[in-house]
Amino acid sequence: MFTTRPELAGTHGMVASTHWLASAAGMAVLEDDGNAFDAAVAAGFVLQVVEPHLNGPGGEVPALFATAADPRPRALCGQGQAPAGATIEHYRDELGLELVPGTGFLATTVPGAWDGWLTLLRDHGTKSLREVLGHAIGYARGGFPIVGRISDTIGMVRDMFVEHWPSSAQLWLTASGGVPEAGSVLRNPVLADTFERLLAEAEAAGPDREAQLEAARRAWSQGFVAEAVEKFARIPHRDNSGRDHAGVLTAQDMAEFETTYADPLVVDLAGGWSLAKFGVWSQGPVLAQQLRLLEDLDVSYVDGVATAETVHAALEAAKLAFADREAWYGDSAEDGVLDDLVSREYAAHRRDLIGPSASAELRPGHPGGRVPRLPEFVAEGRGVGGAVDPSGVGIGEPTVRSDGETRGDTVHIDVVDRWGNMVSATPSGGWLQSSPIIPELGFCLGSRAQMFWLEEGLPNSLAPGKRPRITLSPSLALRGGEPALAFGTPGGDQQDQWQLCFWLAHVRAGLNLQEAIDAPAWHSTAFPRSFYPREWEPAGAQVESRLGADTIAQLRSRGHRVEETGPWSLGRLSAVSRDPESGLLKAAANPRGAQGYAAGR
Repeated sequence: MFTTRPELAGTHGMVASTHWLASAAGMAVLEDDGNAFDAAVAAGFVLQVVEPHLNGPGGEVPALFATAADPRPRALCGQGQAPAGATIEHYRDELGLELVPGTGFLATTVPGAWDGWLTLLRDHGTKSLREVLGHAIGYARGGFPIVGRISDTIGMVRDMFVEHWPSSAQLWLTASGGVPEAGSVLRNPVLADTFERLLAEAEAAGPDREAQLEAARRAWSQGFVAEAVEKFARIPHRDNSGRDHAGVLTAQDMAEFETTYADPLVVDLAGGWSLAKFGVWSQGPVLAQQLRLLEDLDVSYVDGVATAETVHAALEAAKLAFADREAWYGDSAEDGVLDDLVSREYAAHRRDLIGPSASAELRPGHPGGRVPRLPEFVAEGRGVGGAVDPSGVGIGEPTVRSDGETRGDTVHIDVVDRWGNMVSATPSGGWLQSSPIIPELGFCLGSRAQMFWLEEGLPNSLAPGKRPRITLSPSLALRGGEPALAFGTPGGDQQDQWQLCFWLAHVRAGLNLQEAIDAPAWHSTAFPRSFYPREWEPAGAQVESRLGADTIAQLRSRGHRVEETGPWSLGRLSAVSRDPESGLLKAAANPRGAQGYAAGR
């Protein structure tokens, strides 16, 4: 079967990510006798520099991993919480907001990426901070060639920069105020200085590696970074509510944040497989729910392309799982609800709702006999049929509006090494269009708080100290109890739908990693988006035209409101695998957008 590039195979190590420079940096660390954790951290920092429209130092990093010594999957929770001043009373009652804005300082949670990466490096890596951070510093100071989507994104928000975010205009626009062209070299020397200052404070702690990492964490959360963040966030700036707002994030909020570890959700599946995902405070369980719903249904592919029956069943399963997400998921979800949501008994009951025609209803279930409650904004249909700004860049992911509103931009990294360590990470947030650049630091803050609801009593209601119900959703799969597959994709609400496409193609239909990534993808738009302004299209679906005219016609005849998005438009998956018996390592990466690459030997 034709593939856009080969599935890589080897025995030393594999790195796959959303940008070739990050994959190359990760592979360089593996070649220098680093392990998978060293490589993932190095690649993660490079992505902050070379994909600034998709992530940055002010964002977050959730990661799933398993070590060579312990095959049990673990979750690294590098997601910051809502600041102490982020209350419904302030946002809704005092500021008169219906939704948390999608850009600006009110949407900011505590930055978690720096602490997350350094915690992973401290506990499971072997390299020094300088060894893994040096690649990113080199690109920030010396420059990197920008891809077309960076130019497109800057072009979309240029007027916002010029009129309201002058610090961003100074960094991202040319000297004449223009948009840098694709292929030109972009530099961020202020960010390089910030990284170097953090390194200097780390190395002042002496030669001990762990002491250096702890010093670097403190310099971020209790030192000059936190001070600059609080000072700048207090200055009102425009957000996509159309008004100027000051933020509520303080240095104290940053000082109180520490990355944590957790046991992930692990669901057993057919064929000896089990799937690890983040828990119900995140979007992660929707992939497990979809796989449960499809467990007893036929999955069919012809020449690497899913049939109409398979796509229809997957779309209907997605609607049911994501309806449950709206009713049940969040950092204050009920105890025990997750076990009920992913149970085979619950899936069997819900599977009866998958009929021959597309449903246009949002139908959360009754796990454990509980009565679902949707946010009023959703229950009243305020987001139904919301128009997508025609000035958005591209179709699918990423999509950016002229006011900086973004749907689902992020990056992804997968690494496996010769010892059997495996990492899947989906860093995100702090992208260049989320909020203005902090002049002293060279990066901006994230906008993940837009995923909270400004309504009391919901699992995902805004409250100080809570984590937003993120869409970031790395995956780790085991076979026979041994880590065998790490995969994921950017794409917001689409992440666990595009990963479903990959799973069905690879695990159920037997396509290899690259064939499964290359296979035509699809997703539903028939549930509320996690990003401001939270719109959705009942019975809506987006599909790649390579599914074929006959399949698309069949989907429309079943009642799906199908939008063709082009032949190569949906998904930015990457994956690595390890055969527990032979030790053979494999990798593949997405060709869409001409950025993702895998490297290995």
